[in-house]
Amino acid sequence: MATILVVEDVEDVSEVVCNYLKLDSHEVKAVSSIKEMYDELEKRCFDVIVLDLLLPDGDAMDEIPSIRLYCPNTFILVLTALREDRDKILGLEMGADDYVTKPFNPRELVARVRAILRRRGEPQKELVYKDIKLNLQQRTLTVGNDLVQLSPKEFDLLAVFLENPKRVYTRSELLDLVWRGEEKNDRLIDVYISSLRKKIGKERLVTVRGVGYRLV
Repeated sequence: MATILVVEDVEDVSEVVCNYLKLDSHEVKAVSSIKEMYDELEKRCFDVIVLDLLLPDGDAMDEIPSIRLYCPNTFILVLTALREDRDKILGLEMGADDYVTKPFNPRELVARVRAILRRRGEPQKELVYKDIKLNLQQRTLTVGNDLVQLSPKEFDLLAVFLENPKRVYTRSELLDLVWRGEEKNDRLIDVYISSLRKKIGKERLVTVRGVGYRLV
């Protein structure tokens, strides 16, 4: 669980972002202006700030260096309607850790938050579940005593399941987490699930009818 400050002035967007982050077990606080953001930062620092750039009292991109001074260990995820590469690059150069462009899928935002939170402390080296071991540094899979070859997408897909064993993932969630901004369709998931089943055992990845897939 992380503490997250959502700085967004559009009420509907703020509510959706907060709800999805809370469902992911985070403690969330919402504000709608730069002034309110600083009021909160004077009280405490958050693990993550989800920061909309265009706010009623100014351009929040200009505030990123100041946020870094207030809270040097806080991750900043920029929410922006700006699509030009120069704006995204400028935000990262100012000190943001990642960005999501509006309109966005809330599940993608949650995935981005998870990704930047994984940077805290020592990086996780392995994901282990029963006799399945995924080495995140060497990007290798061992099942029992056997080394199994995976394609890059197969590796990333299996990593999602291993991060939350027994959780049911919908096709849409898997597409957002693994393919992110790439062109994608539901058929991709079926193809890769079938391939993974052949490599790790059909009985390990089960279909939850009408929902998605689960690792067992």
